Amino acid sequence: MNIENLKSQMRKGMLEFCVLLLLERGDAYASEIIARMKDAHLIVMEGTLYPLLTRLKNDGILTYRWEESPSGPPRKYYSLTPYGLTFLLQLNDAWNEISHTVNHLLNKPTENEQ
Repeated sequence: MNIENLKSQMRKGMLEFCVLLLLERGDAYASEIIARMKDAHLIVMEGTLYPLLTRLKNDGILTYRWEESPSGPPRKYYSLTPYGLTFLLQLNDAWNEISHTVNHLLNKPTENEQ
């Protein structure tokens, strides 16, 4: 088994949650989301992000608005809808359950240590 492949699959699984967490802090356009992800050490390519943003918009989780940019074409700013905020809270609960389970397994003493 290739560890890099597994890490890539884990990152892809968390990408939606991470994007929504960023947008909970405030509206952002795609390049800004990519830069914030990079700051958090999660590399995301445009070819991965744009389809995700479109799907989240089509699912009613995100909405967007166009704003003029001082340095180029207008930018599409994404934001959470009320349903998106509810969905994010559900994802957060799911993350807490998963992280609790993994942390429990990581920290649980083996039978020989008890």
